[in-house]
Amino acid sequence: MSVLDAPAGSGPRTGTADSRTALIPVFARLKLALLRNGLRQSSGRRAAYIASVVGALLIAAGQLLGLILLRGNAHADSVVVLLTAVVALGWAVMPLFFSAGDETLDPTRLVMLPLRPRPLIVALLVSSLIGLGPLFTLCLAAGSVVALAHGAGAVVFAVLAVPLTLLVCVALARAVAAANTRLLTSRKGRDLAVLSGLVIAVGIQVVNFGAQRLGQAGGLSSLDPAADVLRWVPPASAVGSVGSAAQGAYGRAVVQLLLAVAALVALLWLWQRTLTKLMTSPDGSTTAAAGPGRDKAGRTGAGLWALLPEGRTGTVMQRSLRYVARDPKTKAAWVTALAVGLIVPLINALQGQGSVYFACFASGMLGIQMYNQFGQDTSAFWMVAQTISSPRDAYLELRARALALLLITLPYTVLVAVVTAALLGDWPVLPGVVGLSFALLGAMLATGATASVLFPYSVPQEGAFKNVAPGQAGLAWISILGGMVTAAVLSAPVIALTITLHVTGRTDWLWLLVPVGAAYGVLTAWGGVRLAAPRMAARLPEIISAVSKG
Repeated sequence: MSVLDAPAGSGPRTGTADSRTALIPVFARLKLALLRNGLRQSSGRRAAYIASVVGALLIAAGQLLGLILLRGNAHADSVVVLLTAVVALGWAVMPLFFSAGDETLDPTRLVMLPLRPRPLIVALLVSSLIGLGPLFTLCLAAGSVVALAHGAGAVVFAVLAVPLTLLVCVALARAVAAANTRLLTSRKGRDLAVLSGLVIAVGIQVVNFGAQRLGQAGGLSSLDPAADVLRWVPPASAVGSVGSAAQGAYGRAVVQLLLAVAALVALLWLWQRTLTKLMTSPDGSTTAAAGPGRDKAGRTGAGLWALLPEGRTGTVMQRSLRYVARDPKTKAAWVTALAVGLIVPLINALQGQGSVYFACFASGMLGIQMYNQFGQDTSAFWMVAQTISSPRDAYLELRARALALLLITLPYTVLVAVVTAALLGDWPVLPGVVGLSFALLGAMLATGATASVLFPYSVPQEGAFKNVAPGQAGLAWISILGGMVTAAVLSAPVIALTITLHVTGRTDWLWLLVPVGAAYGVLTAWGGVRLAAPRMAARLPEIISAVSKG
């Protein structure tokens, strides 16, 4: 009978060394069992995991080879120190966004077992070394010390630095996860998981921009100032100690290595303290919500909601805006659109290679939010359908949803255009960009209303990266791609007018595009909603069936 099967009080005293080591194989088998059972759920999950394993191994091997080839480079020390610091940052952030991917990150699942925090920490720390993340970090640490180790003394520090770097990273992730367990198991934690894709996208853009700036700023030597600071910050200090030893500065190397050891001890202490609190204190996360002093400011008609129109229009607008604030999938889509819509023109402007017209990308990203309007309702759309008895009701429903979207998209579109123009210093083009953005946004509202009616699909509530129900991927592609192409065609008159003004040198007349683009956008959006309304009223059963499959 294993330790996990033993009744409370019948196992060995958990304060002994034997009990600590006895838990290690149990938790290692538990980690492998969770991984194996997760892969048994579906063939798609197995295929995705195998693909991720192959990709991670290839990246790790390439990274290891690249670091080895960096050996002897004058700036190798700076590169490996910065890489180690970035990987450590990833370990610190990872539990906040990917906690659902590892069930062992929630220690409260073990609260009923007769386990003390110290042996539990040892077992969890060892089991945490099983996975792709630790393997990737191990390859990074190994390649880093190979790039820096010159001489017998540096080799000794390298042997100590590799496992120490790995343990600090894993302990950091576990300490962060334990400190945020209540958050990660709440609705806000699920929101963070859904937003993980945005973090990856933003991170890729930042890395890309940094790499390009690095090539323009004099090469690897520009990394030296940051590396001089980070080489004293654990776990990068452990890798930095190898470089110091290679230079003969053994005193500095010892201090850097001791800093990493101290960081590991501090992280384990914080982890143990947090774990003890989690295991012994009740979960009061719902106490405030159930108390008599619960905030009533969110009631219908109170606060800023009172500024919305009365009747069906205001009610539907408020419901749509509440989806943006509360529904994890809707919130993720909006935050992603807002961030990417700003990042793309901003990055191009900072590189000095872009145009103010890149700000129109924000209109495109935000306009996509009009597509599949009923998918966010899921099976609850039947309550909306009960209130629609005529094309007029359908028109009011679609119009209110479009108005709710415009409350966010219009000011944001103007903001992105102004920021881009300010960075590029090209103010004369700003009116043309704003007018074209208005026209494009109106066209996307029109096509979005039609696509929502003709090609609705369900948005599953479970799974951070699953935004289309099985079997409906084709509908999603038709809805988005077809709608975007149609929107571009609908915007063709304003696009042609903009091009004509530039070609003929009449850029001083670009201010005309603001009223023209706004009027054209309003007319196009109104026409699209009017055309979609009777079809919506006639296809309510089909829409309910399509959005209820998630």
